[in-house]
Amino acid sequence: MIVAIDGPSGTGKSSTSKAVAAKLGLSYLDTGAQYRAITWWMITNGVDADDAGAVASAAGKPTIVSGTDPSHPTITVDGVDASGPIRTQEVTSKVSAVSAVPEVRERITELQRSIAASAAAGIVVEGRDIGTTVLPDADLKIFLTASPEARAARRSGELKGADVHTTREALIKRDAADSSRKTSPLAKADDAVEVDTTDLTLQQVIECVVTLIEEKRAAK
Repeated sequence: MIVAIDGPSGTGKSSTSKAVAAKLGLSYLDTGAQYRAITWWMITNGVDADDAGAVASAAGKPTIVSGTDPSHPTITVDGVDASGPIRTQEVTSKVSAVSAVPEVRERITELQRSIAASAAAGIVVEGRDIGTTVLPDADLKIFLTASPEARAARRSGELKGADVHTTREALIKRDAADSSRKTSPLAKADDAVEVDTTDLTLQQVIECVVTLIEEKRAAK
């Protein structure tokens, strides 16, 4: 069972995906963390994130390994635990530019497909282009949405001390960058089920997704 969960930042993708995978005994993959990891590597190694040519040349260098246990997802870059460093504001501000480079997307997409293919018990894969590009043949595709206000409130709660208005503006800017990029833009797959999480609690979103998966399993 391969489940693709897409949507913009702050819709509850990560929390929902992890909880659903844990509840149903599936593996879990946060694809956004992989793009953050390669962005962090670029910054750490002095590659200008805004220089697409330099980023493309370096795209094949880092070794990125994602642990798929939903209760303890891990990510390492060249053997170093990157789970903390990839969440900094510096990485957040540069990840759209790095992930828009076709060579980066090609490299990471290949990695994501190999992880999904090797998940014996099935996997929940969350990101922005999973249902459209990475795993177009996923058994179930879900697209989470929420109002910019709800997303900003959630995200500023995660980013301790962040201003809600500033966070909202940053989210809208990120959406525009991700939706307009030429390679694998953020988009809802034609056959995806859309779930608006604006007025739902996290628990309600989890229950909704679990129900969708169980219905799909029963229909198989």
